[in-house]
Amino acid sequence: MPLTLAQAGQLADQLLSELQNRTPRIERGVEYYKGEHPLRFASDSFRKHFAKQYSGFSDNWVQVVADSPVERLTVTGVKAAGQSAADRELWGVWQRNGLDADSQLGFLGAGYGERAYVLVWGDPDDEETPEVTFEDARQAIVMYEPGSRRKRKAALKSWRDGSRVYCTLYLKDEVWKLERAYSPEPRKSAAMEAAEDLTHGFELRDTGMAPNPQPNPMGVVPMVELPNRPLLAEEPISDVAGVIAMQDAINLLWAQLFTASDFASFPQRLILGAEAPKTPILDKNGQQIGERPVDLAKFAVDRILWVTDEKARAANWPAANLKAYSEIIEVAVGHIAAQTRTPPHYLVGRMANLSGDALVAAETGLVKKAQEKMLWFGVAIREVFKLIALARGEVKLGRALAGGQILWQDAESRNQAQAADMLLKLRQVGFPFEWLALRFGLSPTEVADLLEMRQAEADMDPASLILGARPRDGMNPTGDSGQADEGPSQEPADDREPALTGAGQ
Repeated sequence: MPLTLAQAGQLADQLLSELQNRTPRIERGVEYYKGEHPLRFASDSFRKHFAKQYSGFSDNWVQVVADSPVERLTVTGVKAAGQSAADRELWGVWQRNGLDADSQLGFLGAGYGERAYVLVWGDPDDEETPEVTFEDARQAIVMYEPGSRRKRKAALKSWRDGSRVYCTLYLKDEVWKLERAYSPEPRKSAAMEAAEDLTHGFELRDTGMAPNPQPNPMGVVPMVELPNRPLLAEEPISDVAGVIAMQDAINLLWAQLFTASDFASFPQRLILGAEAPKTPILDKNGQQIGERPVDLAKFAVDRILWVTDEKARAANWPAANLKAYSEIIEVAVGHIAAQTRTPPHYLVGRMANLSGDALVAAETGLVKKAQEKMLWFGVAIREVFKLIALARGEVKLGRALAGGQILWQDAESRNQAQAADMLLKLRQVGFPFEWLALRFGLSPTEVADLLEMRQAEADMDPASLILGARPRDGMNPTGDSGQADEGPSQEPADDREPALTGAGQ
């Protein structure tokens, strides 16, 4: 049943309230990722004397932890259920939207901000290429059906421009474009909320000739959530949430090390058993009328001190052992590596002639972490490709994509010699060339181009056919010119419906 303006505004307001509750946690992760760390102090005395001196300092390990799995998350294609090859049309939509780069931003945003979102909507200027954008978790939110973690009931995209708040509310059957005055003060009670709604309630945005609300021909909420480390009954977990406390401790240790290096990093010499040197004060007749302390800074500059007291003796304090601080910092960094499954050589920065097997073992935790993200993000991205198909009017393909497969680049890093040796052995076992090319790290598009190049080489060199190269088109493996039996086509039937168009925000 379609909503009224009051109902749409109330739903948008509820989603905005939840968005505001999440924002402080997300912004904390963003600040720590950028190295904007509020320095913690072990005592009020230390804060009093050194807070200003170390303001803005940070030894940022949060960024390394957040970046390390993202560099191993690269989508290379999508394959619908029943298809033997990746879908080149949908991959073209992915690339034309610049998602090769933006997907990395989305994965990173989910890592430090608990989740990210993807919005799909039709482009009125290009019916074949829907608009696909990754959205920040501070500006987007998805609401699910009661009791479900997958069935989307509504979604909201919100942003502020000047003194106005703009929202786009996405439902299964319609899309509302709303705006209202910006109210920076948090609502303190239900009565205050009702009072503010009288003066700051949502109203329809001016959309020109386009209807508002407009129908949603896709029939589903066109926004998908990418949860980071989801739990069954709790909110997703940021990759940096557990690192922040240890990051604060490391920053404090550095501040203490710098302070010790300033005051105690060199041996200190001192005089024992002598009165503090003083200078006599004389009147105009040359008679002593008092004494004043000698400026000891002058002795430090001149590097000379006269001591006349017979009981005086020289002594010294040894330099402070600053290595104790660095050793504790290394232990703290090691804890971060263990807790976040970040390879130690990513953090410590020291490598001693490690073998290839040792490096693989050191990166096993990170590889498994990246593969887990592929699993959870892959479910969401598969839904994104389904929405792309629906926005293009390809309903049957959308259903096939719901049970399809997202193709990723291999998360494990190998040198070329190791990869070639492995692939050669797999080839000898009987693995097909196309599978080996994908395993090597080529995208499905690159593999298709490579197969065409191999075919062209075979056409120019007929002798290669005798040696076992790929048969020419139209010839079976025995060399007969008869048409080979290709079997039933696995391509989905053309079921295109009118493509979705219209601005999505």
